[in-house]
Amino acid sequence: MTDEFNNINPENPEDVTHAATSDDLAHPQAMLSEEQVKRNGPQFSVGIDLGTTHCVLSYADFGDMDNDVLSLQVMAIPQLTSPGMVEEQYQLPSFLYQAHEVELADGSTSLPWAAKPDYLVGEIARNLGSKTPIRLVASAKSWLCHAGVDCKAPILPTEAPEEVERISPFQATTAYLQHMRDAWQSLYPDAPLEQQDVVITVPASFDPAARELTVEAARAVGLGQAILLEEPQAALYSWIEKSDGDWRKHAKVGDIILVIDIGGGTTDLSLIAVTEQDGNLELTRVAVGDHILLGGDNMDLALAYTLRAKLEKDGKRLEPWQIQALTHSCRDAKEKIFNNADIDTIPLVVASRGSSLIGGTLRSELTREEVNRVLVEGFLPEVAVSERPVSRTRTGLRTAGLPYAQDAGITRHLAAFLAKQQNATDDLKDINLPEHATFLHPTAVLFNGGVLKANTLAERLMAVLNAWLTAEQAPEARLLAGADLDLAVARGAAYYGFVRKGKGVRIRGGTAASYYVGIESAMPAVPGLAPEIQALCIAPFGMEEGTQEELPDDEFGLVIGEPVRFRFFASNIRRDDKVGTRLDYWTEEELTELDEIEITLPEESRKPGEVVPVHLCAAVTEVGTLELQAVSQKDTGRWKIEFDVRAGEESPT
Repeated sequence: MTDEFNNINPENPEDVTHAATSDDLAHPQAMLSEEQVKRNGPQFSVGIDLGTTHCVLSYADFGDMDNDVLSLQVMAIPQLTSPGMVEEQYQLPSFLYQAHEVELADGSTSLPWAAKPDYLVGEIARNLGSKTPIRLVASAKSWLCHAGVDCKAPILPTEAPEEVERISPFQATTAYLQHMRDAWQSLYPDAPLEQQDVVITVPASFDPAARELTVEAARAVGLGQAILLEEPQAALYSWIEKSDGDWRKHAKVGDIILVIDIGGGTTDLSLIAVTEQDGNLELTRVAVGDHILLGGDNMDLALAYTLRAKLEKDGKRLEPWQIQALTHSCRDAKEKIFNNADIDTIPLVVASRGSSLIGGTLRSELTREEVNRVLVEGFLPEVAVSERPVSRTRTGLRTAGLPYAQDAGITRHLAAFLAKQQNATDDLKDINLPEHATFLHPTAVLFNGGVLKANTLAERLMAVLNAWLTAEQAPEARLLAGADLDLAVARGAAYYGFVRKGKGVRIRGGTAASYYVGIESAMPAVPGLAPEIQALCIAPFGMEEGTQEELPDDEFGLVIGEPVRFRFFASNIRRDDKVGTRLDYWTEEELTELDEIEITLPEESRKPGEVVPVHLCAAVTEVGTLELQAVSQKDTGRWKIEFDVRAGEESPT
């Protein structure tokens, strides 16, 4: 909590003064005073964590600002847990189940706001999907940032047979938002969510297209006013809010806070520096890691394959659908072993399609030794800081799926990130890295993500990091305690609504990378040689929301009325490039190519194929998305080049 607010929220989610007690749901209007109902403008700051495996909604009343008291609450979301059973839970599992038409009885899927919802999402989807995984849609968020797939095409579940209806990652994301919007509406009918300040969190490593798709999903459910916030920043905001005004005692000038977020589907790494301006502490996000598809889901799958090997050793072979079901069972068993020191063995049963329910089952067990060996040693190995993730040559053909990290060693990914960002604080006067350093030295660590609730994993991660620091004669990093690993992101997003109104401390961030557009040179045709490409910087690292940059002195030819391609690049290490900087050469480490955009720009009374002289204008919107416009040098013509590159549609404006 900052000095402006007092934290009245308990540590555990079960003890939260939450939004939906049984009385509250029965009489939602009772929670609103007449003065609140009549107040103009947004009444609530709402934060939505649209997670890979769980979604959470937190909120606070803007009326509390008058008294400098912030009461953050986490909404207990009504959801089906089994057919005919509606319960309230603080997390909405990010799963969607495509039930067979005769699988569920009429009326068994009713929700307080819908007799027959369009989609089965949440706990019931996860429960039914654990038994019939071929009908389960999962990891929609990871698909949103998967280059090379049409995120609006019906591709999920990827391995479902023809009789199972498929939906798009975009539809699944929209369904989760729709459920939370409807749940809110049932609680606060006099305060529609579309009239509140809404902040939706995304991974810091989300590219412009994935951010745009998230915003579009929000618009699809009426939340066109929603803005985006990076998840690591939200986690730090939550830690500040929960510190009850004492965060300044735990963070000092010169600190470099490493935020490690290991969730169900991804590992996200960010660095936030603590500096001083006019005697006041400032927070600045200085680095963001790559989008690493590596997390709790990988761990569950690793355990499932460990058990499969045990069963096959006994002559029992599993079908693919049984491995998927076993993966869900391993998730529950893993959590029980990590959270209960008295449990050393968990029995597991794998169902079969045989005629005999008992005779057709396969039995095995998961031991604590296996969990430690597979997860601790496999995902958090004790490695030197000089080690890097292993990259192997891929086969030419592969099944459809997510581009998971090739190396499961999270500590190797962390070592690569810290080394790559060694110069991230060079322009900050309050932070000086020793000359002999081979990587950026964090002084504090903030954990986020459900995986790190397991003390065994958290302790191993800190031990490895501190061993690296000790080897370079640097002080050990301290762990920032008090973080709520499941709810922090949503809580921090709701707190950010108050920060935007001038309360508390704001983390300076801007764009998480520098962005470039490819410019093709006008050169004569040469056999076997493609035209040279320059990378033109259109948005530098840290470009703030709500700002724009024009390049009026650089004239380009824009092809109108016929299909054209735009190439885009990003860099999270080139910090000194300004708008207009042109690169003739770069390494793979410096620039990463994003998806190509193929569109046909409208003719607007011009001839198809006409080349119009234009200059470029780039903007980071208030929402947090990147825009590129081509402005005619001859007249008022203006063309917007959309970053929604996975919609499978042209995007002329």
